Amino acid sequence: MRESLNGKVAVVTGAASGIGLGIAQRLARDGARVAITDINGDAARAEAEKLTAEGGTAVGIALDVADRASVESGFDAVRQQLGPVAILVNSAGKEGYRRFVNLSVEAWEELLRINLTGTFHCCQVAVPDMIEAGWGRIVNISSSSALSGQPLMTHYVASKAGVIGFSKALALELGPQGITVNTIPPGFIDTPMLRRSEERGLLGKSVDYHAGQTPVRRPGRPEDIAATVAFLVSDEAGYITGQVIGVNGGRNT
Repeated sequence: MRESLNGKVAVVTGAASGIGLGIAQRLARDGARVAITDINGDAARAEAEKLTAEGGTAVGIALDVADRASVESGFDAVRQQLGPVAILVNSAGKEGYRRFVNLSVEAWEELLRINLTGTFHCCQVAVPDMIEAGWGRIVNISSSSALSGQPLMTHYVASKAGVIGFSKALALELGPQGITVNTIPPGFIDTPMLRRSEERGLLGKSVDYHAGQTPVRRPGRPEDIAATVAFLVSDEAGYITGQVIGVNGGRNT
């Protein structure tokens, strides 16, 4: 345990697997008291138990970011078990592949509700704790596709582009109160979600092929995103806000 976060309470959404889990693990190892939240509460609790056994402080909490009542009750549970929220990482999200002409209104609204409105819910519920403390860190996970575009993913790309704009506006509003807000749009990270897309033939070619087209010649890992988050939520990053920090191996420059 590096203890650089000095017991600050961190909430990570979508943290039972993939990027979110990698972030939760890193923050716990850096000394944060971490709430692993996920729509799969059992998986969240299992991962929290692993971190606790390792010597960290973590709790697992079931939380559906698309449901305001679930968000409010989940954050209340965090406060009861760990204390006021100082750090929020919005990693929960859902992908989607569909030709635009076949995209239903329901599918469009579902991704906006999870990826964009879910980020709004969590920020709005967490920010009062940060305002009261005069210190806070928010990192919202977007997607490199929000910068480059991606065929068959108009609803997903729109939702993740919205996260970038939302974060920039929120950073300007909260900066005077000691709260920073930044966005990471990951590029081609090797997660269970990516592997499911590969199995369904939705990547066009294999993960290995795409890794070979990346300047650093490998796919990203959750640890790569986690390392960037760990810096952005530190005291040292207090003069960085409203920024879009690409972690993509050079795929987007």
